[in-house]
Amino acid sequence: MGTTRIIISGGGTGGHIFPAISIANALKRMRPDCEILFVGATGRMEMEKVPAAGYKIVGLNIAGIQRGSIIKNLGLPFKFFNSMRAALKLVKDFKPDVVVGVGGYASGPILFSASLKRIPYLIQEQNSYAGITNKWLGKNAAKICVAFDDMDQFFPSFSLMKTGNPVRKDVVNIINKHHQGAEMLKLDPLKKIILVTGGSLGAQTLNESIEKHLLEILEDDVQLVWQTGKFYYKGIIERLGVDFHPNIRILEFLNKMDMAYAAADLIISRAGAGTIAELCLIKKPVILVPSPNVAEDHQTKNAMALVKNSAALLINDRSAEDILVKEALALLRDEPRMSSLAENIGKMGLPDADDLIALEVLSLAEGGKVN
Repeated sequence: MGTTRIIISGGGTGGHIFPAISIANALKRMRPDCEILFVGATGRMEMEKVPAAGYKIVGLNIAGIQRGSIIKNLGLPFKFFNSMRAALKLVKDFKPDVVVGVGGYASGPILFSASLKRIPYLIQEQNSYAGITNKWLGKNAAKICVAFDDMDQFFPSFSLMKTGNPVRKDVVNIINKHHQGAEMLKLDPLKKIILVTGGSLGAQTLNESIEKHLLEILEDDVQLVWQTGKFYYKGIIERLGVDFHPNIRILEFLNKMDMAYAAADLIISRAGAGTIAELCLIKKPVILVPSPNVAEDHQTKNAMALVKNSAALLINDRSAEDILVKEALALLRDEPRMSSLAENIGKMGLPDADDLIALEVLSLAEGGKVN
């Protein structure tokens, strides 16, 4: 048998890229000699993040539909035709034994090319609500790895496997780090700490909700780790100053996410699938404020999967500015409810997703080889 050759396609956001890299790392642990080629979309963040993780990537010139702009969409059929041609050539030249799609623009043409060439492909669907492309491609997928229950409403049940979403292991390794995390953030480990995180770019609703009610947080003698995201940091610092109050840490980005998770008593977050996968392994009380600006409102559906198991609280984007901080402070005072939420979210954690998916990928690759 020759070297196992694998294409991993997709990207666009950290929510697609980090799972893809986790799967690649698991494949390399299991089969160090396997050859992995990533395929992304030109100009998107995977073109930077994947080489930084030590893997080769090729970019397709493809984009998604721009909501509210007819002009920007005029070139899409041309771009799609060209990216299909490039994808078919890539698949023909690289000769993969198996192709993996993690979602994002580049997944579509590569998976479709694999199906035309009769190469087995695996889809890693991160959300609880499948997107249009994955639903269409799922009909011919050899395996679809999912993170939520009831996914047979989108995909054939015989190809489904519940693996969970791969997470960055260093981020969820928080055992016995509470004091260390608080001290690193120059906070008191014996006082309550709320962590607010809107991802690397930030979340406007979360930032406005916190800024409007900062004094209430201080009145309760609660500490705050406030990750604003790069779009909002400058404006917030200009209004409040860097050292607004000793109990408040305003940060553009959290380089040591594990320390922030470890320090926190309560976490307020958006409801992206990757974040939820991390929070289930962190096992702390969570308030989710789903972003309304995502396809098919999938963040609300992700959050509801936890809410119906009493594993998180949900506050919708419209109400957050008025009630988010009040609800968070009330929850912090309710120890039995805090414990119950932490216990229930922990039951939903699936820690070995990367290994389970990698095993399926290798199994498909070897099934397609002639000894």
